Amino acid sequence: MNYRTDLTIELAEGTDGIPGVSSEVNVRDGVTITRTVISDPSAADRIGRPQGRYYTLEMLPFGEAAFEPDECFEAASDILRELLPEHGCVLTAGLGNASVTPDSIGPKAAGRILATRHISGELAEKCGLAPLRQTAVIAPGVLGQTGIEAAEHIRWLCGGLKPSAVIVIDAMAARSLSRLGRTLQICDSGISPGSGVGNDRPCIDSAYLGTRVISMGVPTVAELRPADSAEAGKEMMITPREIDMLTDRAARFIAAAVNGALQPHLHPTEIMKLF
Repeated sequence: MNYRTDLTIELAEGTDGIPGVSSEVNVRDGVTITRTVISDPSAADRIGRPQGRYYTLEMLPFGEAAFEPDECFEAASDILRELLPEHGCVLTAGLGNASVTPDSIGPKAAGRILATRHISGELAEKCGLAPLRQTAVIAPGVLGQTGIEAAEHIRWLCGGLKPSAVIVIDAMAARSLSRLGRTLQICDSGISPGSGVGNDRPCIDSAYLGTRVISMGVPTVAELRPADSAEAGKEMMITPREIDMLTDRAARFIAAAVNGALQPHLHPTEIMKLF
């Protein structure tokens, strides 16, 4: 039975030896990092993911008291720096519905990312923040709230801002319960919001936006299919009991990684004091 998932590491399981797919695993500061590269169109079709680079970071569950978001974000920051262009404005978009807890990671993360596009060089120097990389941040909401697809919203902004890259943050679905709330996926192939819960929205990728797109996501839900014949055919999504703490900490972790990648001269604790 194939359960929905947004995680490439789950889709690539059991595909060892397929031409066009390579994978390597490293451990850094207690974080297990799996790098999967899909370099062949036929392999992309077989796995069901576009060609690109996919990084899966597995760590302590975000909902555990022992997890400290500000202590292990460097690995994610380094991956982002590898995928981002060295210069130019970066637009960060936190997707999702802030009113639905499992879908709130994007908006929560966006609220913690330092927006700097409006801060001039002289003002930045006076505030002790120079040098700053230009960063714009939005949380476009969902279609039912705004009447506008998030993908459309982002593309319109790209037309005016001309960013060198877009970072898109969203909640995801996983097949394995063990990966809920402890896995971060980063990739450079774009994202299809809602695909993990059967609510596909327009794909947000470089072809659609006309600029580099990096997506980040944490799985917060898994699909459940009842065995009871009376309930058969009813699709359900389950989420961890500590989902409030999980989404808060996941958002802090992602924001620390993004801030660390875009403003490497500032520590996230310094940035958080500005909010």
